[in-house]
Amino acid sequence: MEFDTSSPIWDQLVTEFSRRIVTGQWQAGSRISGVRELASELGVNPNTVQRALAELDRRELCRSERTAGRFVTSDVPRIDTLRAELARRIADDYVRRARGLGMPQAQARQLIEERWTHDDHTHGPVAPGERDDA
Repeated sequence: MEFDTSSPIWDQLVTEFSRRIVTGQWQAGSRISGVRELASELGVNPNTVQRALAELDRRELCRSERTAGRFVTSDVPRIDTLRAELARRIADDYVRRARGLGMPQAQARQLIEERWTHDDHTHGPVAPGERDDA
């Protein structure tokens, strides 16, 4: 994972971990890898990972069990709400950028339709701020 210097790494990890939850990479109710393992995977300080996971706890997207570890929430409606929130951020960014290009609304909608059905499997799901193609 590449980090953006314009925002704190722990905040970027919250976004990444949220993406993992909404895409099912971390399934509802599943155990999350330990802090040290995640830190090693991501190449960051364990305290940074702990801060991101604490934020997920605060948002009720995961829970800690004293002796068993940390688990993704089993609350599927909460995960669906998170997915919609992340999608809204992406849509807001697209609208802002399309307007900045002077693109008419009808053309922007058409582009979405074309891209939605475009058979391009080279990119997986992307969370806000993860990739800046515009």
